[in-house]
Formats: sequence, structure tokens, C-alpha cells
Amino acid sequence: MRRNRHALILGSAGLLAVTAGAALPLAQQDPPNPIAATSPSTSNPPEQPLVVVTENKRRLRVVPLARGLSHPWGMALLPDGRTILVTERPGRLRVVRDGVLEKTPVAGVPTLNPLFIGGLMDVALHPAFASNQLVYLSYSKDGDRGVTLALARGRFDGQALTDVRDIFVAEAWEAGGGATAGGGTFGGRILFGRDGLLYLTVGDRDVRVLTDDPLVRSRAQSLRSHTGKVLRLRDDGSVPKDNPFVGRKDALPEIFTYGHRNAYGLAFHPQTGALWECEFGPMGGDELNVLVAGRNYGWPLVSAGRNYSGKLVSEEPWWRPGLEMPAYAWNPSVNPTNILFYTGTAFAGWRNSLFVSGLGSKQLQRLTINREGLVVGRPESLLGELGLRFRDLRQGPEGALYVLTEGRPSGNDDIDGSLLRIEPAPEASK
Repeated sequence: MRRNRHALILGSAGLLAVTAGAALPLAQQDPPNPIAATSPSTSNPPEQPLVVVTENKRRLRVVPLARGLSHPWGMALLPDGRTILVTERPGRLRVVRDGVLEKTPVAGVPTLNPLFIGGLMDVALHPAFASNQLVYLSYSKDGDRGVTLALARGRFDGQALTDVRDIFVAEAWEAGGGATAGGGTFGGRILFGRDGLLYLTVGDRDVRVLTDDPLVRSRAQSLRSHTGKVLRLRDDGSVPKDNPFVGRKDALPEIFTYGHRNAYGLAFHPQTGALWECEFGPMGGDELNVLVAGRNYGWPLVSAGRNYSGKLVSEEPWWRPGLEMPAYAWNPSVNPTNILFYTGTAFAGWRNSLFVSGLGSKQLQRLTINREGLVVGRPESLLGELGLRFRDLRQGPEGALYVLTEGRPSGNDDIDGSLLRIEPAPEASK
């Protein structure tokens, strides 16, 4: 063990008030569920702006910018301050411009396989997008060996993608299937660092996830596979010379860290520059990690979660020599889909907080990080009364938070997804 900082976090229920012009009755948040992903949703996104009063008496204004989306997965805010690109998992890239969803999807998206919860995943802009118009997309790609995660790059002219080509295809192939096939999650989160390098998560691709069979998930420990890894690439998909496993014949050179289950969130700490990552556990075991090049984060040798059969993932669930312990672990599961260090000033007292978008737990969480990089206190749960599954969150240039939500967890014909803006609400008049 190289770190001893860790915490088990218990969920909590709180009373929150929702107001949309006039006050509405208090609503009880759903009770904690250790298997958060099983919690069904019957809620639709708001049609009009509304005000939410949190358990800490903060007033937040929720503004719907786009409704009718199908499983929105990732978004990128363009530097013009007017345009947001949003991916829909079934395979469409949408444009929200000046707060209005354009009817026609962006042309030029790669052909993909919307297998299970695969499809079109994240979208990211090149750091020099303003001059080169380069856009990156992660998606599930068909091939002779089944389906894997691929990273494509193209140029966005405001209406369509051109010069689109794959710049990286992960060595994470598993047998394909129809849109309702189970297992085999892909990861796919994209993040550029201050050094201009690109970080990409790859899921554990466990097509046997409902069983105790560790055959597929154990590839997260193999350096000959991209399964269960965070990768580090140059902007053209090539390998940086200083990657930790460059030059080793027994390892793929793109690997930055390994031993991950389903990593969906990445964020750089604004002061230290450290790369933080969040990932889904199975039943329990959701983790927040601080990534160090070349380190092993344990899956499936250690995990605080259980297999879906109810059996322990490992007989040594919390610690093993030479493996990294999480900086933070949730119990019950929050289903973290992305993380964000807030650097704005729009929300008083929130600067440098870590925000987490929760899928099955249907909430945002705000975590306080101290100067030593430790999570302190209990997390603050936000927007749980909306009853929506939160897939992604980003910070806007004005300091507002932008979030993607969905209602149902699967179904390529669903249109209950939304893009919402969260901003401070003025104090109520007395």
C-alpha cells in the first residue's frame, strides 16, 4: 500500500424544497440504496426553469436548455460561448446553440455499434480548437474480433464533421451482440491535460459481469490488454515517449494506469495538477482515485464491492501489497459518471470543491477536498429531488454548471434525456 488515505462514505437522505415561482411542498429524497443502478426513474426533465432549495438552504436555478435527447453521454462547450456539442449514445452528435437544440444531427459521425450501453460516448475539443477545429469522439467499434473502444478525430465546421478517422483502436475486443446484449462496458471518457496530452478510459469489458467468472475482468491486470486501463496518448493517437511502460515488451505502451473497473470520470486538480479518476464498482465499491503513472489500482484483485451473485469479488477486498487504495469509496453506490473540480466564483463557497455526477443514485454530489488532498466531511447531495440520472457535468465560462441527464437506463429509442444549466438563484423576497 502506498497511500493510507481512504474513507467509506454513507449516503444520507435530506429534506429539500423545490420552487418554481411559488413554493411547493417539501419532497423526501429517495432512501440510500446500496445498488444504486437498480433504482428506476419515472421523472421527466423540467420544462421550465425552476428553483431548488438544497439541504444546506442554498437556492439553485435549474434551466432546461435541451429536452428530447436520447441517452446524452458527453458534451463539449465551444470557445464561442454559444455552442455546446452533445453526444447521444445511439450514435448522434447534437448541437445546442444559443440555448436551442438544433433539429439536424451533425453529419460525419463514425459508424458504430450501439451494443448494450455502448455507442457514441464522449466528445472533446483539441486544446487549440479555436484554430484547428479538431474534435475527438469515443465510440464502440465493430470489427472481425467483435466490438471495442475506438477514438476518432475530425474537424467541425459548425454543421458537420470532415476528415474523420480513427486515431486509436483499443486492444479490448469482446464478442458483439444486439442493442440489448448485456455486459462489456467500454469506458470512453476523454480529457486533455495541461501538457496537451490526451487521457482516455477503457472499461473492463466484462461480458460475464452477471457471473462470478473472473476471466474477462481479470484482463484489467494484464499489461498486454487495454481493458480496465487509463491510457495516455498524443493528440494524433501516438504514444508519448515518457509513458510508464514504453520500452517494455510485455506491456502496451499507451497504458498510464491499470487495474480499473469502469472508469467514467477524469479531472485534474486545479492546484496540484494531479489527475483524479472515478469508477463504478459492481454492487458497491465505487471509487475515487488519484492517478500516478504506472500504478495498479487493484481491480479485480481488491474491491469493496460484491459480484452480482452476492459473493465477494475478492477474499482481500480492501488492501493488498503493491496496490493503490482509493482516495475515497462510496457506500452506498453513487454510480459516478464524471467528476469536476469547480474553479468558478458564481457559487459562493464552492470554489475547488469536487463535483460528482451520479447515475443510478440520481444526484450530484459536492465533496470538500482539503490542502492535503483528503476528502473531508460528508458529501452534499444536490438535485436528487429531480429524479433524473446524471451522466455528465461541465463548468461554463460564466461559472454555471451544465449537466446531462436521462430517465431510463437503456433503450436506443428513449427521448427522455436533457441538458440543464445550474446557476445561483436570487434570494427569495420576504
